Amino acid sequence: MLDIAPDDPDYDTDKQDAPEGVMPVGASGRPWALRDYCTDEAASIARNFDLPPALAAALVARGINGDCVEAFLTPRLKTSMPDPYALRDMDVAARLTADAVQGNSKIGIFGDFDVDGASSSALLHRYFEAVGIDHEVYIPDRLSEGYGPNIPAMTGLVEQGCELIITVDCGIAAHEPIAAVADLGAATIVLDHHRPDETLPTADAVVNPNRRDDDSGVGYLAGVGVAYLFLIALNRVLREDGFFEGREEPPLLEWLDLVALGTVCDVVPLKGLNRALVAQGLRLLAAPTTAGLSALHSMGKIDGAVSTDHLGFQFGPRLNAAGRMGQSRLAFELLSAPSHEEAASIATTLDLLNKQRQGVEQEVLKAARAALKDSADDLPILLAYGEGWHGGVLGIAAGRLKERFGRPCLIGHVEDGLVKGSGRSVPGINLGEAMHQALAKGLAVTGGGHAMAAGFGVPLDKIDAFHKHMCDFALQAMDGEPISDPLVLDSWVAAGAVNPGLADRLARLAPFGSGNPEPVFGVRGVELTQADIVGRNHVRCRFVSNGSWVQGIAFKCAEEPMGQALLSGIGKRFDLAGTIRLNEWNGRVKVDFVLSDVASCR
Repeated sequence: MLDIAPDDPDYDTDKQDAPEGVMPVGASGRPWALRDYCTDEAASIARNFDLPPALAAALVARGINGDCVEAFLTPRLKTSMPDPYALRDMDVAARLTADAVQGNSKIGIFGDFDVDGASSSALLHRYFEAVGIDHEVYIPDRLSEGYGPNIPAMTGLVEQGCELIITVDCGIAAHEPIAAVADLGAATIVLDHHRPDETLPTADAVVNPNRRDDDSGVGYLAGVGVAYLFLIALNRVLREDGFFEGREEPPLLEWLDLVALGTVCDVVPLKGLNRALVAQGLRLLAAPTTAGLSALHSMGKIDGAVSTDHLGFQFGPRLNAAGRMGQSRLAFELLSAPSHEEAASIATTLDLLNKQRQGVEQEVLKAARAALKDSADDLPILLAYGEGWHGGVLGIAAGRLKERFGRPCLIGHVEDGLVKGSGRSVPGINLGEAMHQALAKGLAVTGGGHAMAAGFGVPLDKIDAFHKHMCDFALQAMDGEPISDPLVLDSWVAAGAVNPGLADRLARLAPFGSGNPEPVFGVRGVELTQADIVGRNHVRCRFVSNGSWVQGIAFKCAEEPMGQALLSGIGKRFDLAGTIRLNEWNGRVKVDFVLSDVASCR
C-alpha cells in the first residue's frame, strides 16, 4: 500500500483501524486484496508528473513506468499505429482485394453474430459501399448454425456470384468450408484474431496477429481492429494503383466509432493500439454521424461524454440480444442502416429483444441456482444444466453465478442427448485448457475457449465424469490453495478524497476495460446514514467519516447480500470498495462512489 503523507488529501486516516495486512471479506462473500505494485515507483511518478498518489498507484499497478506515463494518459493513433504489413499475409490480402475491387468482382463478407463480428462486417460494408463494389454480407444464426463459417453458407455466397469471400472475426478454424469455396473456384481471405490450431485453413490469405509465425505484436486486437488495419492496407494499395484519382477516398478515420464499439464489447485488453483506437472512437461517439449508432445513443439517453461503460452495458447488450434471441443479422443491419428511420425501428426491436433476453436470463439463473443449492459450498467448479434452458443466455448465467459464488461455473442445456453450454472461470483456472483435456479424454465431443471462458458439448451419459475431470483439473491447478475470485483494490483512500478533483484526474486513465480496469478504491470505517432503493433495484446510500461524506450507489443489488447489508445497516460502520466517478446530469456535476462491495466493521 502506498505510504501517503498525512497532509495529502488522499491520506487514509482510518487505515490504522485494521491490523496490518488484514483485509476484509465483503458482504458478497468475496475476499478483498490490495493490488501489488512498487510503492517507490508510484511515489516517484506522483512527484514527477504532479499526479494524485491514488492515480500514480493505479498507473504503476497497470505496469506503467515513468517512461510511458504521458503516452498512456494521452493515447494517440499517430504513435500507436503499426504498419499494417507487419501482420503476416496482410500484403497478400490487400493485393487480392484491390484486384477484386478494380476488377469489379462481387465480394462476400462472412461475419460473426456478436458485436465484434457485426462491427467488423459493418466496417467492411461501409468501405465497399464507399468504393461502389457489389458485395453480400452473411451473418450466421447463432442458435441453428453456431459460430463460424459453415459449408452451406460459404458455398451459398459463391452461388450468389461472390468471387472473393472475406471472413471477419471468424474463419481461423473453418478448414472444410474454406476448402469447399476453393473447390468452386472462389478465393478466401481470413481476417481473425482467435488463436489458431496447429494447421491454418487453406485460404488465399490468413491475417491473424495470433498466428504462430506472426511477430507484429498486436495479438491483443479484436476482430474489428484486424479488419481496420486490413482496410488501411487495402486503401494504400488502391491509392498506389491510382484507383482514387478523380474520386474521394473512404473516410477511414470517421469509422473509428465502429472499431471502438467492437473492441470494447469483445473485452480485449485496452492497451497499445486498442487504447488509441477506443479513445478516438469514443470522441466520435459523443456525436454519432451514422444512423445506427445515433439510434443507440438516443436509446441510451446519454447525457455527456460516451464511456466504455455505455458501450459495454448499453450498446453491447442490445446488439448481442439479436443473436441470443435468434435474430443474428439485426445487429449488423442496425450498424449499417441507411436512414435514421430504419435505424430507429431496428433499435426498438433490439431493445425489446434485450428485455426478452433479460427475462429469459432470470429464468435460467433461478433454475440454475436451485440446481446448485446443495453443491455450491463443496465443489471447486460448479455445474448446472436442465431441459429447456435457453441456449442464448447460458454464458451470461455462468458469468453471473461465477461472480456470486467466486468459483468457475458451467451452465448448460440438454439437447439431442448432449449437455451444451458455456463456462466462466476465475484467475488461476484455465477453462480452455481443461476443455482441451476433456476432449482428448473423450469426455466431450465439442468444446474450446480460453482461460476465462469456454464452451462445451458433453454426452449426457458422460456428464458426471466430465464434471469430475473439471473439478480435478481445478484442484490440481490451485495446488492446495483455496479457490477464490478476490475483489482487488488499487489502494485505500480517505473519505475526503472522494471528491470532484480526484474523480476528474482519475478519468485520465480511461478508456477502461479488459487489461485496464477502472480503479477500485477502499474507504475505511465510514458510518452509514442513509440507504434507499432507487430505480430498478439500485441502492442509493450516504456515509460520513471525520466530517466528510461519501455519496454511494450500488447497482442492481437491493435483493443481493450487499444491498441487504446496506438497507439494514443505518448507523453501522462499513468498509467500502468501489470506483470514484463524476456524475453529470442536467448540467450539474457531482461525485458518486459506485460500490462494488461493502464489509461490516467489527
